[in-house]
Amino acid sequence: MATAITEGIHVNVQVTYQAEFSNPHQHHFVFTYKVTIENKSQHTYQLLTRRWEIYDAAEEVKIVKGDGVVGKQPILEPGEKHSYVSGCNLVSGLGKMRGAYTMEKLYDGKKIEVRVPEFQLIANFLHN
Repeated sequence: MATAITEGIHVNVQVTYQAEFSNPHQHHFVFTYKVTIENKSQHTYQLLTRRWEIYDAAEEVKIVKGDGVVGKQPILEPGEKHSYVSGCNLVSGLGKMRGAYTMEKLYDGKKIEVRVPEFQLIANFLHN
């Protein structure tokens, strides 16, 4: 599990290689990742946008930007968590991702960039 903390916002990521949906002979490797965002600060925040950098050993870096996460812009009160699962396809079985969320403190409208820790995307059979 990869973890990062920004101004009291904890982001944890767990990755799973999806062998049953992958086809290595066709250069198609599928990964899912579960992200848990926990607000350990004293303030209420709303997640507004996301930005991902996706590194694939066989391709150029891809940048993905958008509003919210899986169609939601969750509001997190102090002590609350929000989890979601998403996925990524690679051409190789080896890569990594990292990113950031733009979050807004609802009290005063201040925006912060919350770091998503870098995490590895490695097909199970490559773990030697």
